[in-house]
Amino acid sequence: MAAPLSPVEPAPASAPAERRPKSANQAVRIGAEPSTVARRLILGIIGGIFLIPVIAMIEFTFRNGLAGDYTTSHWTGLFTEDSARTYRGLYQAIENSLVLAAVTVAIVLVLLLPTMVLVHMQFPRLKRTLEFICIIPITVPAIVLVVGLAPVYSVVVQVLGGSTWTLAFAYGITVLPYAYRAIQGNLDAIPVKTLSEAASTLGAGWLTVLWTILLPNLRRGVLAASFISIAVVLGEFTIASLLNRRNLQTALLQVSQSDPWVAVIFALAALALAFILLLIIGRLGSATPSRRKS
Repeated sequence: MAAPLSPVEPAPASAPAERRPKSANQAVRIGAEPSTVARRLILGIIGGIFLIPVIAMIEFTFRNGLAGDYTTSHWTGLFTEDSARTYRGLYQAIENSLVLAAVTVAIVLVLLLPTMVLVHMQFPRLKRTLEFICIIPITVPAIVLVVGLAPVYSVVVQVLGGSTWTLAFAYGITVLPYAYRAIQGNLDAIPVKTLSEAASTLGAGWLTVLWTILLPNLRRGVLAASFISIAVVLGEFTIASLLNRRNLQTALLQVSQSDPWVAVIFALAALALAFILLLIIGRLGSATPSRRKS
């Protein structure tokens, strides 16, 4: 005869519950987080390092030559009729740079954006290849890039002329790494394939899907790519100088030989514009899309 089974005693209520393992997606913080005082101190030191040359540039624009005193004539003189004639070449260079920025952004949006969306949806195996191609320009010095582009631009001059806007083809190559990372980060954050398949099921064509469905969801990445492309174009000097084109930076170099105060004033304006664009990019990157209420 089998012995009776002893009843199983329940676990005591005071026994600690087993800890659930952390999910794989849960981030694990390594090390101690810096305090608020430490963060502000680090940002203050870095900001001071960047502000010292900017303050020196501002102070230089108010100097009255070797006299030692200060004057505002360098700033007020920019709004006179004589300055419009004297610095006509500089104003034309600013116009050329703005046209270059617009054409460069158009090249990025027309060529790079549809290619990235197509590779992301239809050819995911080519994603690494496309990334490698887009990152290459950041590893090539500008002077080396000009050596390779010089024969190409000899043909471009024969076909399209020697206008400054043709530099946009070279600038489109130089901004590829920055534009690619901005757009790719936004592509990875949204369900591109799901949205496109849903729109195609409802009868939308490829252009309709790209323009009305995907582009509004890629707005942050597209704006970030556009703003950073503008900042790169406005600050580019090497390619324009070696290819004998006139843009903002080459014109500032020429003006600085006759009137360094005006050159520094316009350099400060370009620096302020680039800083504003970077602030906008930072705001776009940190913004979270609002959830719609069901």
